[in-house]
Amino acid sequence: MGGPVRSGRPGAGAGGAVRRGVPAGLLVPALVGVAFLLLPLVGVLARTDWPSLLHHLTTPQVTQALRLSLVVSGWALLLSLLMGVPLAWLLARVPFPGKALVRSLVLLPMVLPPTVGGVALLLAFGRRGVLGPWLESTFGLTLPFHTAGAVVAAAFVAMPFLVISLEGALAGLRPSLEETAASLGAGPLRVFATVTLPLLAPALAAGAALTWARALGEFGATITFAGNLPGATQTLPLQVYLLLQDSPEAATSVSLLLLVIAMAVLVALRGRWTGGAVREARATPPEGAAAPADPAGFADPGAPEEGPTLEKPPIRPGAGVGAGPAPAPAAEESDLRAELTGYTRFPLTAPAGTTIAVVGPNGAGKTTLLRALLGLTPRAHAEVLLGGRDVTRLPTHRREVAWVPQDGALFPHLSALANTAYGLRARGVPRAEARRQAREWLTRLGVGELAGRRPAQLSGGQAQRVALARALAARPRLLLLDEPLAALDQTTRARVRHTLRRHLAGFGGVCLIVTHDPVEAVSLADRVLVLEGGEAVQDAPPAEVTRHPRSPWVARMLGGNAWEGTAGPEGTVELAGGGLLTTAPGEATPPGPGAPVLAVIAPEAVSLHLARPEGSPRNVWAGTVRELTAVGSRLRVLVTSPEVPALVAEITPAAAADLGLTDGTRVWTAVKATEVTVVGL
Repeated sequence: MGGPVRSGRPGAGAGGAVRRGVPAGLLVPALVGVAFLLLPLVGVLARTDWPSLLHHLTTPQVTQALRLSLVVSGWALLLSLLMGVPLAWLLARVPFPGKALVRSLVLLPMVLPPTVGGVALLLAFGRRGVLGPWLESTFGLTLPFHTAGAVVAAAFVAMPFLVISLEGALAGLRPSLEETAASLGAGPLRVFATVTLPLLAPALAAGAALTWARALGEFGATITFAGNLPGATQTLPLQVYLLLQDSPEAATSVSLLLLVIAMAVLVALRGRWTGGAVREARATPPEGAAAPADPAGFADPGAPEEGPTLEKPPIRPGAGVGAGPAPAPAAEESDLRAELTGYTRFPLTAPAGTTIAVVGPNGAGKTTLLRALLGLTPRAHAEVLLGGRDVTRLPTHRREVAWVPQDGALFPHLSALANTAYGLRARGVPRAEARRQAREWLTRLGVGELAGRRPAQLSGGQAQRVALARALAARPRLLLLDEPLAALDQTTRARVRHTLRRHLAGFGGVCLIVTHDPVEAVSLADRVLVLEGGEAVQDAPPAEVTRHPRSPWVARMLGGNAWEGTAGPEGTVELAGGGLLTTAPGEATPPGPGAPVLAVIAPEAVSLHLARPEGSPRNVWAGTVRELTAVGSRLRVLVTSPEVPALVAEITPAAAADLGLTDGTRVWTAVKATEVTVVGL
């Protein structure tokens, strides 16, 4: 073989990706394969008697067969839709024993020889078949050698195309879209009609087209099961078979007609399938990037950038922050009372107007908590009272609990305005009024000028604000936000956080926000709920959680040093990894030696020295600098020591320069006993 065949386009790599050469060992067989598929089609075109084409297609036998083919393929498509759509739903959405076997049965007609399929149909529905005598005696229905038999044969071989198209589309449909629609108040039928069906429309259209085309061209099963009776079962493919014996030129003309129909279906489907995903991907701006109409990426250019803070700003309902009217409260202010069992096991209560940040490590049960309150998970169960009303046994769409999942779950086929109005329309608000209120909410969140855009045309920050506007516009009693800012870059996150804080201040219900960001937890919430292993290990105001974290994970999330150990004698802590920590007299160490405790040391309470310090520090260890990280205007220094676990100190860049700190520098760390906070576990 020769070397690789190079692209003839000069400078292919100058303005974009380099086009790699195609190995001749692959190119030659590929071209042979194309020729193998193309030559039969060329043969049909070359042998067609073009002057007599119209005459061949308008003979009584051909027109009769064509009409019958259209009737049979149309009824076969209808039969496939009636049985195939529910079957595809069952395979895609319902777990049941033997699913693999059922799927194999669905695919069997696609690999089964058509004549064998016809024999199987004859043995099942023939006059001496399994069901044939019962159909004839009960309904007077005889399938073999009747038009109905041709319909059954065509549906048998064509329905799998519809089922596999729909099953793949249903499996790829994000469940969060339908669940979010339900949380906005849409019942099952409305969710199916307004969300599921529009999103499945391309797959349904493609599957239906393929099913119809396959039914139109069916031959083997039809002639075996239904026979070849003119006007009753003699479809166009059977007519081609007969003409091939008596008039090959006419057979070629009819074959060309079927070929054109098949190619038309495939060309139509190509535009819908192979181009659609690419166009949508190209239309989606990157996360954090602004769309052209909003070059700043946010409508509040004066919103302050937020750094870490230990106290939630004193924003109270109705106070308002920044420009724009304060948001309307929930339809009826409601407190929350919930008792959770299953994977999550704790009671949860909150008065109206409370915002709770839910934090914890991965797998702690944060999202499970939200889904339990929505009634969407079998992992946990929640007895829920909202404003004294028991909603435990109500379906999701009747609970008045709005949900914003991690991805926002904007409906891709609706504009930002229609997305925001969705919950209002689901609750019976007239269309004009719903759109008016939706536009007001979009304006309040700074994306009013984007009302006509689809989600694919919005940046990450814009999409998050539209999702939040949609949830708030529905006026829920309980608002659940699952990491609403996680996908945003730092600048956009700070600005959206500012807007979110302003609008939650006027929300009259209860809001739960799942987050891994300590800034979000302390700046947005009245309380911080810490989960570990499905249990609540702490539920307190942000300042209390910051000062006295009862979880090592939370202490580290907040930037502190958290060491586990056991209470020792005379105010000491015996560290789990070895070493001894001295605390100040009077610290709240649990009584009794051996009690499990957590010692928390703020990074700014750790001092660094080049020589062993003298004086008051009672906790002094030698160590080695392993990492320096800039955090705002300060530096965080990681120091490892053989005596105690790794320790993080926070100092100024000037202090680091004075000490000459670099990776590997030997230092002494010192912590005053009064700077150690000890809490029981």
